[in-house]
Amino acid sequence: MRLLLVDDDAALRELLRATFESFDIEVLEAASGEEAEATVRRELPDVIVLDVLMPGIDGLELCHGVKADPATRDIAVVLLTGADPSVLPEGGNGADAIVAKPFRPLELLALVERLAGGAYGVPFRPPRIDDPEEQLLLYARDLRHVLELERGQRKLLEGAYRETVQALAAALEQRDTWTRAHSQRVQRYAVVLATAIDPAAADDSSAEYGFLLHDVGKIGIPDRILLKPGPLTPAERRVMQTHTVLGEQMLAGVAFLRGPGVAIVRSHHERWDGGGYPDGLSGEGIPFGARVFALADTLDAMTNDRPYRRALPWRDARDEILAQRERQFCPLVVDAFGDREDELLAIRAELVVV
Repeated sequence: MRLLLVDDDAALRELLRATFESFDIEVLEAASGEEAEATVRRELPDVIVLDVLMPGIDGLELCHGVKADPATRDIAVVLLTGADPSVLPEGGNGADAIVAKPFRPLELLALVERLAGGAYGVPFRPPRIDDPEEQLLLYARDLRHVLELERGQRKLLEGAYRETVQALAAALEQRDTWTRAHSQRVQRYAVVLATAIDPAAADDSSAEYGFLLHDVGKIGIPDRILLKPGPLTPAERRVMQTHTVLGEQMLAGVAFLRGPGVAIVRSHHERWDGGGYPDGLSGEGIPFGARVFALADTLDAMTNDRPYRRALPWRDARDEILAQRERQFCPLVVDAFGDREDELLAIRAELVVV
């Protein structure tokens, strides 16, 4: 269904747009009668909801014009008025319905749905309820209904984000053949470690996406460096280290990554003692997610083959991590590693690439 919403009150238009779009109704907007006439000429709506009192062409005049034109007379028109509807011309100049302000947005939605002949799942209710307690209950019911819809749509959107990020991470690993399943492993490691320290931070979807896309900046690193089968020269190492800043620049404009996600991408090679890059941060000056991820990333790097060396046994990697407490790694994260080592081993067993 396509609905044209005509009102010079931008806040009211925003409220009604949010309500209608929650039910997959396409909403066109106009702030004046003149703008509405131009919109109707471009694309015919199924229903027009318009305010009576507007500067220029008011709602009554616009309604009369719509109903007088054979091309538009079948469009359902709902008039919104802050005055007593009884003072309006009889029939509201041909309007199909008149709604007095203030009104309940879902009540208006139900009326629009009925006039359009659609089925959007909102029961139509009588337009006037005198009992204040009953009115409050209906408002609460409407709010819960909208929140449930919003929650469902948010889950669908988050699922799409996650699938997109996972696909991008997989594409990156296809380029860097030495890091197959690396992103999945380190993301899982990091979630376990973060949950052990701060469950709320671990539940932040931005952090999860940052864990998966930590090396996205390697897209900008030449293959001769990225895939070099031996140690890098100092100059090559400096180029490789730019991947953190490149990754931040690539992702800084992505809304669902703002916050922990982008901070992880930039800072996951910082060290607790200040000897890391790109900013030489130290201690708690390093973002929490980056501190967690630094250990997860190093653990996976040590326990898997790399172009310049073979994988270390898990016990050797564990000893090195414990030795780097308060040097390379945050002590809280090292302690979490010790507490959750069995879970990390299980993840490795599940995602190891033979």
